[in-house]
Amino acid sequence: MNPFDLAGQTAIVTGANTGLGQAIAVALAEAGADIVAIGRSPMDETQTKIAPLKRRFHAIKADLATTEPCARIVEETCDVMGRCDILINNAGIIRRADAIEFSEADWDQVIDTNLKVPFFLAQAAARVMLKQGRGKIVNIASLLSFQGGIRIPSYTASKSGLAGLTRLLACEWAAKGINVNAIAPGYFVTNNTDALRADKERNAAILARIPAGHWGEPQEIGGAAVFLSSRASDYVHGIVLPVDGGWLAR
Repeated sequence: MNPFDLAGQTAIVTGANTGLGQAIAVALAEAGADIVAIGRSPMDETQTKIAPLKRRFHAIKADLATTEPCARIVEETCDVMGRCDILINNAGIIRRADAIEFSEADWDQVIDTNLKVPFFLAQAAARVMLKQGRGKIVNIASLLSFQGGIRIPSYTASKSGLAGLTRLLACEWAAKGINVNAIAPGYFVTNNTDALRADKERNAAILARIPAGHWGEPQEIGGAAVFLSSRASDYVHGIVLPVDGGWLAR
């Protein structure tokens, strides 16, 4: 059997309407998974990309700024698809300001979306996965899970916390059939990096440090997501896998 084959499995992907979330949803569908796409805006483009693959697709509109939709997302997934095998906690936001000026509102919004909601969505999914005796949870962390960065204090705190949470959940659930791991994307072409790519000096400095010599394209993260969602990673627990063009190796 192909250990990377996801046929017959259902994957929830948050923030699947664009960017890394969309690319991950497409990659999982290419590997055989049916997709439940979660986002605040329409998922028409994602559905169009997945349609030729002949996978089942279901979109759930939800604002993941609060934990309110978490249980509903998992319940609707099970009602529509019959099961919940994979959860990709991808949805996230970023706010930029000098630490000395950073507002409490920006702090709370980022921590809630990037750290609190992924925990409670993982909790809701795990309640189903534990009954099934199997499941894969992949959190989308960041290079800022390893580094400090500048002008993004709540983002750095949330992604560092998400890496720790990944290890905690792996320790609790590994022996119960659930793999919990994370991917730490490097500098990718997404909405979150628009400001950096528009800043000529920052853009040049970032490119100069990436051994691969280019910003990551969203489709370049798909293979890592398939690996951590598949049987190929059955003995992999609690890792934070950088997909960064070699940034951390520099």
